[in-house]
Amino acid sequence: MRSFPGSAGSSSSSRPRASADAARVGRDGTLALGFERRGAATVLRRVRYTLPLQVLAPVALDDPACVVSVLNPTGGLVGGDRLTIEADVGPGAHALLTTPSASRVYRATDEPTVQHVALRLGRAAVVEWVPDHTIPFAGSAFRQAIDCELDDGAALLLLDAFAAGRVARGEAWRFRRLESAVTVRERRGLVFHDRFVLRDGDGAAGLGAAEGHPYFATLVVVAEAGVEAFTAAAGRVLERARGLSGGVAALPRRGAIVRCLAADAPALTEGLDALWAAARREVLGLPPLPLRKP
Repeated sequence: MRSFPGSAGSSSSSRPRASADAARVGRDGTLALGFERRGAATVLRRVRYTLPLQVLAPVALDDPACVVSVLNPTGGLVGGDRLTIEADVGPGAHALLTTPSASRVYRATDEPTVQHVALRLGRAAVVEWVPDHTIPFAGSAFRQAIDCELDDGAALLLLDAFAAGRVARGEAWRFRRLESAVTVRERRGLVFHDRFVLRDGDGAAGLGAAEGHPYFATLVVVAEAGVEAFTAAAGRVLERARGLSGGVAALPRRGAIVRCLAADAPALTEGLDALWAAARREVLGLPPLPLRKP
């Protein structure tokens, strides 16, 4: 376990761990982040992680968000890996969490890869969860849950995107199991809950046959203001985007959801960048943010 400067201290023992724990080293990845507002800026005040999760130092960009990139230095996830990511964003703070590249999930012979993400937003906090898409390889099994808790006035932009596999190698829809659940709650109760499960045997059809589009994504936007303007802007993006089809709808309370299918990876990236830019503009009052990924 590693703690960055300014993080809460951690104790360690020189005694060897039990063999059962040793067998899980490099398999049970944890990442805990704490953000707080200091003046006009947001700072990352606390970081703890264990492999196969790691975090890069915040990127200095001309933007009010504190931009942090989450990565897996092992190159991908395998069956039996269990990952936990937690981010506590204090009142008025603005955190943007992303990844340096797409996440790869390798073939699993037994246990699935499991990932749980918990995002906790304080009063008037902002979180942008915008990782690159996940690629489930043939024979892989991936189960993910993203749970978000919002205090009053908080805003959330959340992206959950997938490829159907290594499409260029003819492996679309050949994963063993793919599951993702997104839940958003606030003080008044549930705002949004969505879950899909695709199992081996469903792959020939994909998500409703997917209309020949092997890339799919969901964008959830929750905020006190600007949601109606974003819904209209997202509709225009979907009308104009090349190789992208989808729809946008308002949630029952202070939110909107966009579903989209893409014909290829460039169409997915371009379309999601345009939708994210529309959300930043209409909901946060901010310009698009180039992340300068290689």
